[in-house]
Amino acid sequence: MSAGAEPRTLLDYLRLAADYLKKRGSSSPRLDAELLLAHVLGLDRVGLYVNFDRPLTRAEVDAFRDALRRRGQGEPVAYIVGEKPFLTTSLLVTPAVLIPRPETELLVEAAVGWLRGQPGPQLWVADVGTGSGAIAVGVALGEPRARVVAVDISPEAADVARRNVARHGLEDRVQVLVGDLLSPWFSGLPGGPGRLDAVVSNPPYVATDELAALPRDVRDFEPRLALDGGPDGLAVYRRLIPMAAAALRPGGLLALEIGAAQGTAVAGMLAASGAWTGVRVEKDYGGHDRVVLALRREEDAA
Repeated sequence: MSAGAEPRTLLDYLRLAADYLKKRGSSSPRLDAELLLAHVLGLDRVGLYVNFDRPLTRAEVDAFRDALRRRGQGEPVAYIVGEKPFLTTSLLVTPAVLIPRPETELLVEAAVGWLRGQPGPQLWVADVGTGSGAIAVGVALGEPRARVVAVDISPEAADVARRNVARHGLEDRVQVLVGDLLSPWFSGLPGGPGRLDAVVSNPPYVATDELAALPRDVRDFEPRLALDGGPDGLAVYRRLIPMAAAALRPGGLLALEIGAAQGTAVAGMLAASGAWTGVRVEKDYGGHDRVVLALRREEDAA
């Protein structure tokens, strides 16, 4: 932290920390400082201000300085504190997984809204590229009838997802598997081809040559496997869309998160395949294309 008068209270440390992080490029220095200090002290942000005149112990100062050093080097706050709020809960995160974002909350809300309108005592859902398990946990919490198969190609990511499933007491309704896209669904799980009710996915969608231009905390710390979507950012969609068509029941839902400029391209893929109907693109909070929804065409189902 910056030189000057020796800080005495919690509020003094927050002010110095925010100044330090601003000089090191944080886009939200005060918020970052609050989240890091709250983590160190075991408080929430409201608790910080209730205790604003409290002095810090030497051990607390040392832990706060270490957290600030890491953030000053670009490490995301979520990795430093080990969790990230998502919808109505909080998820454990490590550098093995992409940090959940508000855009993915929109994807989950769209999928859950659709599932709630479907009949039956049980609904089978696949979360492809589960990462932290954000989609799987969000869907299972939002629709009690959902039975979710969450798949990731990374064993380390799958381990984080399993921890989040257990943290929310969902082991009886969410199964986390290591595999490539929907391959595990075709390898002996209940149902098999033509039986899934919904496929939900936030696949890698950043074009390879655009990775270098990402913000430092994303580019240098989040897993490339969860970001790199190939030369045009669409490589995973090209593989997943036909697999989803084979796995879904007639009328089943495919819900995909996309990059802000990919709505036309992904919707075009779905239309061109002939296997989908009701294709629509939904916007995020910033007015950008963010979620593509489509239904498995009834007459073309196997």
